[in-house]
Amino acid sequence: MALRWCLRGLALGRAIGSSSSRLQLQQSTNNALFSARSLPQALQWWRSRADAPLPPSSPLPLIHLPPPDESKHRGSAEGDPLTFSAFSSSVDEVEVAKFAAIADTWWDSDGPFKPLHSMNPTRLSFIRSALCRHFGRDPNCAKPLEGLKIVDVGCGGGILSEPLARMGAVVTGIDAVEKNIKIANLHAELDPVTSSIEYRCATAEKMAEEQQTFDAVISLEVIEHVSDPAGFCKSLGDLAVPDGAIVISTINRTIRSYAVTIVAAEYILGWLPKGTHQWSSFVTPEELVLIMQRASISVQEMAGFVYNPLTGEWSLSDDTSVNYVACGIKRNP
Repeated sequence: MALRWCLRGLALGRAIGSSSSRLQLQQSTNNALFSARSLPQALQWWRSRADAPLPPSSPLPLIHLPPPDESKHRGSAEGDPLTFSAFSSSVDEVEVAKFAAIADTWWDSDGPFKPLHSMNPTRLSFIRSALCRHFGRDPNCAKPLEGLKIVDVGCGGGILSEPLARMGAVVTGIDAVEKNIKIANLHAELDPVTSSIEYRCATAEKMAEEQQTFDAVISLEVIEHVSDPAGFCKSLGDLAVPDGAIVISTINRTIRSYAVTIVAAEYILGWLPKGTHQWSSFVTPEELVLIMQRASISVQEMAGFVYNPLTGEWSLSDDTSVNYVACGIKRNP
């Protein structure tokens, strides 16, 4: 019965997406978005039929779920996720404790981070394609990112940092959870290629204060877990050199994402620990584009990640209604 309601939620999300109004962006933003470069597969970075970013009208039956808490829609003191705050750090201590509790399982492909392990090849495909296009590299060579300085913000146990290093990048991985850094270091030492990765227990804000800069800044599935998305994104922009690349992936705030990432993944399938995500902390593509623009980052590409339950594989798509990724370029001051 619970699964049936979950499927109904997915169908409802698509139905609403085709008829509901969307958040309207400023005209200048629209012009910037629709002139963006597309992926090699000719994917549209924007999905005009994306699900409407509206909360569920009531808790789903037969499943004990906390309702979305709009008071935790993070940003400024007024709750605006698009406004920079004066906080010195966007770290959310509750989120830090949550991930510290499962840090030992980072390299268990059947553990709590199973979805990230299965998504990793698709995430890397987007990153390789976007960075090679921007920096004029051959994506088909053995080390397409050779020599590029890349920082992996919110690196966790290093499941993204290590393949980036194998593609030739000079990688720095940072995370606010000290236990994550210890796990990442231990695993990296098992391979001479990845042992060169520099891991630090630090925040993006701390690295920016130290005036560290990189050719590319990557932060995947992190912004929905910070207390100040706008301030965090500004720090990401500060870490990039002029004309450097910034890649951010996150989860859209739609009825469908609520059904998929919370109801299904946490409460029905048990892929993630209950409470991993807060629906009200998800970021819509419209919000992310505005946040990035205010951080002097010009969005160039966007794509969705879509999961096929029959094959157990992820693929790039123009469907940004649940998981999606954006690549932007740091504008000169």
